[in-house]
Amino acid sequence: MSLKAIGARWFASMVARKTQKWADSPIACQNQVFQDLVQKAKDTKFGKDHSFYQIKSHQDFVKNVPIRDYEALKPYVEEIIKGSENILWPGKPLYFAKTSGTTSGAKYIPITQESIKHQVEASRNAILNYIHETRNTNFVNGKMIFLQGSPVLEEKGGIKFGRLSGISAHYVPTYLQKNRLPSWETNCIEDWETKVDKIVEETEGQNMTVIAGIPSWVQMYFEKLQRKTGKKVGELFKNFQLFIYGGVNYEPYRAKFEKLMGRKVDSIELFPASEGFFAYQNSQKEPGMLLLLNSGIFYEFIRADDFFSETPERLSLKEVELHVDYALIISTNAGLWAYNIGDTVRFICLKPYKIIVSGRIKHFISAFGEHVIAKEVEEALKLAVDQSDAVVNEFTVAPQTAPKEGELPFHEWFIEFEKTPMDMIQFNRDIDESMQKQNSYYFDLIDGKILQPLKITPIRPGGFQDYMKSIGKLGGQNKVQRLANDRKVADGLQAFRI
Repeated sequence: MSLKAIGARWFASMVARKTQKWADSPIACQNQVFQDLVQKAKDTKFGKDHSFYQIKSHQDFVKNVPIRDYEALKPYVEEIIKGSENILWPGKPLYFAKTSGTTSGAKYIPITQESIKHQVEASRNAILNYIHETRNTNFVNGKMIFLQGSPVLEEKGGIKFGRLSGISAHYVPTYLQKNRLPSWETNCIEDWETKVDKIVEETEGQNMTVIAGIPSWVQMYFEKLQRKTGKKVGELFKNFQLFIYGGVNYEPYRAKFEKLMGRKVDSIELFPASEGFFAYQNSQKEPGMLLLLNSGIFYEFIRADDFFSETPERLSLKEVELHVDYALIISTNAGLWAYNIGDTVRFICLKPYKIIVSGRIKHFISAFGEHVIAKEVEEALKLAVDQSDAVVNEFTVAPQTAPKEGELPFHEWFIEFEKTPMDMIQFNRDIDESMQKQNSYYFDLIDGKILQPLKITPIRPGGFQDYMKSIGKLGGQNKVQRLANDRKVADGLQAFRI
């Protein structure tokens, strides 16, 4: 065993002990985080505007600080961009993570000295936890690749800004720099297709042991590798041992990845975002991700089915229940306060607190009152794939509210197949039956002849990538929206139908 491997095991053991300590006292840990956040920010503009001096409990916080999304927080962010200090958090942020997706253009999410420290530690600890559990250190001497956005940062008002993955590239530990690919020059390439082609060039002959990134974009990298070399990824990289992913549910991609890799590879799921690093998979034996309770983030939860009511109930950690979908609300040491990140989570274990990401609170279909969420469509598709010979590359779902004359409305599924199922009628039926079992509202609409069963619209090979390219969102942290209550994505995909 190399000195590096011995050091990794020792470090992993130390981190595991620290993790266990706060995981054993979750409520006390969260209470301490809450008190620290409020105390440190009481003299900021936001703290004064919301009477932080008066806040002693979660109940006080709920009374004083309303839930916000980015648009509601934007006036404070704009003050920071103009050069003001002590607005959301003491001093100025180190960075702004620039992301897309709001009604008025780009979002600028503040990142502070305190918050980036926790982002980096969480990424590191996810791998160290894996080492501690499996005792596997073989991969530490090989090459690692992190498919990410460009690390080139712009500057505005004395604050640097760029994509979170690009910012994170500046914090790769020194001991990993020699093992890390691609080269800095390649990482700086903005055009995603050009970048992936160059990454293929740089990595195809290397001893790759760890590969990380959003599944849809790692898939693109794997496909290009296979086309160029004629080999499965697991054959080309004989020592490839660990796949690290986050950003989307891996299950819809699993069959395709297993085919591309040609053999089983351990994986670690992460739950990072520009707003914070919330959880990582802490066991290869059990599902779910450990919610990070000691990382400068105070969590609140609102039942997804209560979120759109006039006065949704805001719950603290001690009040959550198993197998309920909650909108995730965060307050952080980057100055986000009662902030709705848009994701929904579901607790699958309370000792310790472990979650899965169940969807987006803003991404749903309820054109007919069914309130279908991402987790339901993903599980339905997984079941149909498992019961057939189909392999799916990508998909999205939208309501068809204006069907042909004489037809009932329906949910339209746009699916790009790597391998089309032999029995498409049965495949359709399996998805629809699963949706009806999971969602009683959908069942009632089908049963009551308000909706007809879903229909599948096949998309040509590479169609989703071409669509994302056409809207300027190919690569990086961009992800295909799984479902929507409108036809914007659906209409955009019409040009890529088979």
